[in-house]
Amino acid sequence: MSDQPVLLQVDGPIARIVFNRPKVLNALSVAAADAFLAACKSVAADSGNRVVVIAGEGRAFMAGGDISAFEGPAEEVRMRVPTIMEPLHEGLEILAGLPQPVIASLQGAVAGAGMSIALSTDLAIAADNAIFTLAYSKLGTSPDGSSSWTLPRLVGLRKAMEIALLSDVYDAHEALRLGLVNRVVPAADLASETDMLARRLAEGPTFAFGQTKRLLRGSLDNSLHDQLAAEARGFGACIGTADFAEGVGAFLGKRQPTFKGK
Repeated sequence: MSDQPVLLQVDGPIARIVFNRPKVLNALSVAAADAFLAACKSVAADSGNRVVVIAGEGRAFMAGGDISAFEGPAEEVRMRVPTIMEPLHEGLEILAGLPQPVIASLQGAVAGAGMSIALSTDLAIAADNAIFTLAYSKLGTSPDGSSSWTLPRLVGLRKAMEIALLSDVYDAHEALRLGLVNRVVPAADLASETDMLARRLAEGPTFAFGQTKRLLRGSLDNSLHDQLAAEARGFGACIGTADFAEGVGAFLGKRQPTFKGK
């Protein structure tokens, strides 16, 4: 196993960003945050990938940030925290803006920054041993990693307040019920189920997926009038793609479409 804190693995149309500090449950360090940003930039620059998977090596997805970085005089901590937070935030913004769907593959501890990252993705699949907690309030701090933006959009403001303020622990099935993840699978099947979902998406119309991501992510900030206009622009942009012609032709020809992501 590589000693790099984050691995970027490219398997044809699937790019996998894997947190790789299993001995410390993939706690996010400065080096890991920098490597995460570098991986996100590489994914964004590669036009060949059509889906992105975020995963963690070992028995946890991520147990949070490297708490040792938060110890010491306040002024010193204030100087250290941005070295982790800023590359994390930049990487998450890159992933949110990608046309490709981004999937979180989650097992074991999904805590703190790990839960924030998981919430930021487009789809999430969890092993039945996954445990979720936002955890920030237990450290006496407020959230980062975009969870204050994503959480109320996923579960509503009232439930988001409960999850963030109380930092309770939720098992995988409760996370599914709350809408924090899309599906729960046996831990032994997580890798294969994630791969199956990723390949299904990789065979889809990537440009249309990108338009859909943009519409859904921006919808809560738009009026109905503005959202309808955005939908019209998105549909119009899709009309010019080869995938749109293929989809229409396949429907009329009563056959399965073969999308190329173009």
